[in-house]
Amino acid sequence: MGHIDHAVYGWVTPAISYLVACLGALLALRSTRWALLTEGRTRRNWLAFASLSLGVGIWSMHFIAMLGFAVSGTEIRYNVPLTVASLLIAILVVGVGIFTVGYSKHPRAALLAGGVTTGLGVAAMHYLGMAAMQMPGTVSYDHVTVGLSIAIAVFAATAALWATLNVQGTAAVLGAAPVMGVAVCAMHYTGMAAISVRLDGHGDPQNGVLALQFVFPLAVGLGTYVFCSALAFAVAPSKGGDQQSVFLGPAAPLLPRR
Repeated sequence: MGHIDHAVYGWVTPAISYLVACLGALLALRSTRWALLTEGRTRRNWLAFASLSLGVGIWSMHFIAMLGFAVSGTEIRYNVPLTVASLLIAILVVGVGIFTVGYSKHPRAALLAGGVTTGLGVAAMHYLGMAAMQMPGTVSYDHVTVGLSIAIAVFAATAALWATLNVQGTAAVLGAAPVMGVAVCAMHYTGMAAISVRLDGHGDPQNGVLALQFVFPLAVGLGTYVFCSALAFAVAPSKGGDQQSVFLGPAAPLLPRR
């Protein structure tokens, strides 16, 4: 059995990954609140922005955390197409959950469906990303711990969406974003606790790329996205009495009158 270390760089990778998860959640939840105060194409665009923010946030959290993952006696490489697919899955599945909340006329049913879908999106991204690992050995999972990790993701995602839908003001988003950050990180590290690796002794794999080779494009991508996000929020229009600045929070109830 290979010895597994989840944080070879100490608390650096867990701390940064949590901050990235919180940032993605903050942008996504704020965009969702903004979307629910608009109609038509504007609502669709803000919900799409929220889906992209949360999907990118959870994927970035996962990969930053994986920079600290190591198995003694071998070198871990990653299949690039599967790694990219895990990002796309995260965005698409999380988007289904967010659009469900954004367009449903039945808030309670939408909350449950959106929370379950968003939580499953987090889990799907994680385990597809883990399937991208290549090493000379066999990776196995404890099924009970895997189930627990999925339950954590669904529960916390539902709680965060509930806060977004029901608590008014900027404090709602500032409180919900760390919850989503905890959801993503708790799901990730619980899922990682389910892993065991049996090496076969045939040396390091030749295919795939090292995790550190993703660092530069990841850093550039995140930096560009944060800049574009800040610009999008800065130029977001207001609706007079119904909304204040996007950073100050809405002055009207979250759900629009029908």
